[in-house]
Amino acid sequence: MIEPGGTIGIMGGGQLGRMMAVAAGQMGYACIGYAPEGDNVSDGACADFVTADWHDEQALADFAARCDVVTWEFENVPVAPLGPIEAKLAPHPRALEIAQDRLFEKQFVEKLGGRPAQYAQVDQKADLSAAMARVGTPGILKTRRDGYDGKGQWRIDDRDAGDALEIEGSPLIYEGFVDFEVEFSVILARGALGEVVFWDSPANTHVDGILATSSLPAGDAIAAQMGEARALARQVADRLEYVGVLTLEFFATADGPVFNEMAPRVHNSGHWTIEGAATSQFENHIRAICGLPLGDTRTLTPRVTMTNIIGEAAHGAAQWLADPATHLHLYGKAEAREGRKMGHATRLGWE
Repeated sequence: MIEPGGTIGIMGGGQLGRMMAVAAGQMGYACIGYAPEGDNVSDGACADFVTADWHDEQALADFAARCDVVTWEFENVPVAPLGPIEAKLAPHPRALEIAQDRLFEKQFVEKLGGRPAQYAQVDQKADLSAAMARVGTPGILKTRRDGYDGKGQWRIDDRDAGDALEIEGSPLIYEGFVDFEVEFSVILARGALGEVVFWDSPANTHVDGILATSSLPAGDAIAAQMGEARALARQVADRLEYVGVLTLEFFATADGPVFNEMAPRVHNSGHWTIEGAATSQFENHIRAICGLPLGDTRTLTPRVTMTNIIGEAAHGAAQWLADPATHLHLYGKAEAREGRKMGHATRLGWE
């Protein structure tokens, strides 16, 4: 166990690291951030921040030496440089290896009995034609690595659109469309001894590939599929010997939950837990990686809605404070670019 007063390293400089550092600070821990140069908004919440390349072996070793445990807030941290500091890492980087490649991720979940959307590997132009023939259209062509929030994705409505698309040789995956009623996420925390707690699953709505809202109660369709989805999420966590917060996203369909993707970190759809749950996802992540007992995850109010504040909407974000039931979080990012998550607002309701 890492006693309060210890030091936690956080790889990545974004808002998830910022909120993680705030939770750690409330529990008596100091945090040191690590990320390449950029708009690293977690800097202000950390006791210190190291600005260095992911592949700077000496800087990474020096950073880890100052920490009792090291975690991440960004799932695209390169895995290769982590070998020398693996003993300090929680969760284990095997979770990153799987989650960073959409093909590996789907294959991993299938082996555990999960059901992803129909898919096909695409490495060259001929593969795309074969994939469309087997999976059908419409579909989504995605990069296997690095894409998020709708980036690295191309909708293909028919064979002509696919034939016209230029493929430059990067590994891709083609996914068939899923006929679903609603999207939802399963968020869990797993401790070092294998104990697992779940938060209530919100219904998630997306706009242009970016999460717009997460809300509770989630509705009957999600409630009916929660047991199966949670069972798969627990299998994933146990197989990875995961420590920390893990998120799996699903589509609720007429045939049961269809796996979409996993995130080996705290997750945007869990931001509502800061005010809406007895213990937030950020606090339970810190508890897990430090070897502390996990906290109560019950939802505290009958209704919770988390809304992302994206791009230029940040300029009018203060209007959220006119509602006394709403809590505003702005991340301190320097530039409100289109599609960029600038903050979120969580409304608690009793009506």
